[in-house]
This record gives sequence, structure tokens and C-alpha cells, in this order.
Amino acid sequence: MSMNTNSHHLSANSIDTADQFSRDKPIELATHTRSSPVIGCFKVIPAIGLLTLLIIFYLLAPTRTNILLLGIDRAPERADLSRSDTIIMMTVLPPRPYVGMLSIPRDLWVSVPGVGENRINTAHFYAELEAPGSGPLRVMETIQQNFDVKMDYYVRIRFDGLQQIVDVLGGVDIQIDHPTALYTAGLHHLDGTQSLAFVRDRQGADDFSRIENGQLFFKAVWNEIRDPSSWPRLPAFMIALRSAVDTNIPIWQWPRLALAVLRAGADGIDARVISREEVSPFTTSGGAQVLAPIWEKINPLVNEIFNQ
Repeated sequence: MSMNTNSHHLSANSIDTADQFSRDKPIELATHTRSSPVIGCFKVIPAIGLLTLLIIFYLLAPTRTNILLLGIDRAPERADLSRSDTIIMMTVLPPRPYVGMLSIPRDLWVSVPGVGENRINTAHFYAELEAPGSGPLRVMETIQQNFDVKMDYYVRIRFDGLQQIVDVLGGVDIQIDHPTALYTAGLHHLDGTQSLAFVRDRQGADDFSRIENGQLFFKAVWNEIRDPSSWPRLPAFMIALRSAVDTNIPIWQWPRLALAVLRAGADGIDARVISREEVSPFTTSGGAQVLAPIWEKINPLVNEIFNQ
């Protein structure tokens, strides 16, 4: 009987102690079920800051991107089996921003992988003849072998779609400094047909003059795109561009490259050419009139553009 009484007193004491403990200990349930708006705000702000830094780093990362620009005429069957009339080595360095372009004469006599010594514009043709779709990659390989510059991506423009690109923009304004067989010196507004003839001019222009025409045309199109009055036409422009251009540039690269070019502006693009002073004309054993590169003059130019 005495043992039961003691047990009863012990149990009562335990209950009293537990009650006292529960009264003294703070209740923490509310702190787990409700978060403070201030604390939540401080959690969100660092996340936004980090995201902003990541976006800035993505857009302005000091990573050089080299792009090969090719202009071709399609064969009647609309295949890409053709020579590349336009060959431009382009480099983009977003932080500065710097956009450099080096136009290469199509008759430049170089070593073409898998072919041997030949005009540089034949690299695209022979590759397409062997394997359709491989033309741009072969030209990229040819560039690296001869100029020691690795092209990361390519953009291939088909001239048969150039007319539509210009027409949907409502034409382009081109400032011509020297009179040509087609136009006097001065400002000219050209439609698609006139622009194509200007770029392809065979009447009074040699290869070097056509290169200059191509650069003038490129800048004219870019100025037109940047003009706010042309922005309502941009959707139609993008559709026309898509039908005339193919490229292996991944979509995630487009915003950073476009921003760099926009920041540089058409007048800020460092457009160079391999000029008459950097080549030596000669006739091959087969009777072809071609241009031998003078590498001791070309290499410093390439280094200035692609390694600065």
C-alpha cells in the first residue's frame, strides 16, 4: 500500500514539473508557421543581384567570337553548289565593344584542304560537290590553315534572297564616295534589285571594288535596322533573313553578339580589306589570273584585328 502511495506522489510531482516546464518554455510554433516580410525581402534582393550579375557577365564576358561570313549564288536547281563570292572574317569582342571585319579577295591563291593550291572561293564549291552542306565548314578549315585564325561559327547568305531582305526594309541608303559604272558619288537610295546589282557589279568594278561595295552595303543595312522608323518592318525582315541565311551560331549566342554590334554601331565597325598592296597578281600554269598573298603584309593586319 505504501508503494502505491509513493508512486502516486511521484506521478503527481512529475505532472507538476512538466506543467511548470511547459509554462516556462516559450512557444515556438508561430515562428515556424509565419515568415517575416523583411527577411523574405532580404532573401529576394541577393537573388536578383546575382541574376543581374550573371546576365551582365553573359552579355559582356571577355570571350572573343570569330564568325565567317559567306555570300553565295545558288545554282539553278537551288542547291548550294557554288563558289563563295563574298568571304569575310569577322570577330566580336563584347566588353569593348569591338567588331572587326576582314574581307578576302575571292581570287586569293591559297592551299585548300583536300584540293591543293586554288582560289579561296573554290573551297565552298568542292566541299559541296563532295558532301552537300559541308561548304562553310571547309572554308572555315581553309581560313584556319592559311590565316591561322579559328572561325567559331559561320553565316552563309544566299544572294537570291538579298533582294527581298532590302525590299522589306523599304530600301537602303548608301553613301558612295567614288563614282562607279552604276552610280555617281553621293547618297543613293537603292531597292532590292539595285542593291544586288551594286554588290555584284561586274561592269566597272574589280574584286577589290566589289569588296568595298559589299562593306558599304552591309553598313547601309545595319543603319536601316537601327533606324526606329524601320522597326515596324523588322518582323518581315526577320522572315526574309531566315529564308536567305543559314548559320550554325547557337541561339543563346545571338543576344550577346547583337548587343556588341549594336553598341559598336555601323560606323564603329573596324572594316578592313586585303588590298592590292597585300597581294601579287600572277597567271597560273592553267592560264588563270589569280592573286598571290604577300603574307608578311597580311599577317600583321590579321594579328591587329584578331589578336588585340
